[in-house]
Amino acid sequence: MKWPTSLQLCLLAAVFLTGCGMRPEFVPPEPDDEAYAPPPLDYSLPEAKDGSLYRHQYMMTLFQDRRAYRVGDILTVLLNEETESSKKANTKYGKDSSVGFDAPTFGTNTIDDLAVGINAARSFDGSSASSQGNKLEGAITVTVHEVLPNGVLRVSGEKWLRLNQGDEFIRLTGIVRVDDVDRRNQVSSLRIGDARITYSGRGALADSNAAGWLSQFFNSPWMPL
Repeated sequence: MKWPTSLQLCLLAAVFLTGCGMRPEFVPPEPDDEAYAPPPLDYSLPEAKDGSLYRHQYMMTLFQDRRAYRVGDILTVLLNEETESSKKANTKYGKDSSVGFDAPTFGTNTIDDLAVGINAARSFDGSSASSQGNKLEGAITVTVHEVLPNGVLRVSGEKWLRLNQGDEFIRLTGIVRVDDVDRRNQVSSLRIGDARITYSGRGALADSNAAGWLSQFFNSPWMPL
């Protein structure tokens, strides 16, 4: 029986290690991530001062719409993402050169065998094209996690949908100006700064679209070819 060499063992170990260390896009997500959970809140009302029934930021007003502006308030984000990009490049160049030496002549005799001629030609023709488009529509309701000193809201939240063949989820974080929130307490995703929007899924359908660990190895940077 012929035992494998050390080089073969190293290559085999690299394949298994690459398969174990899956790329982030193939790692199935889990719900109830603390980063997207609502912030802990104290629901006790502040005490009224000087015998008044008014409590700051806890009273309904007749002069403005009800919008999210405090930590713990909820806000509906309308997903209106659509991107499209294309790129095309063409490069072409060429060069021809020639050098010739006539046959030397000695008196009336010409030695044709000593004639020299050199010709060279080179050319290059390359082209490339790339296009990509993405579109995401829907809605997700998030929670205000922080109110920055300038009044901007930092929001975060997730939504999971259990379907018959797996789960689909949307996660969103970003910062929102109160001025961009409409009277229905909604804001477009195009108005969210520093937005991080994730739409993906897990289950039988997601697994069927994911590459296996061996395919990941042959398409990873570890593959020299």
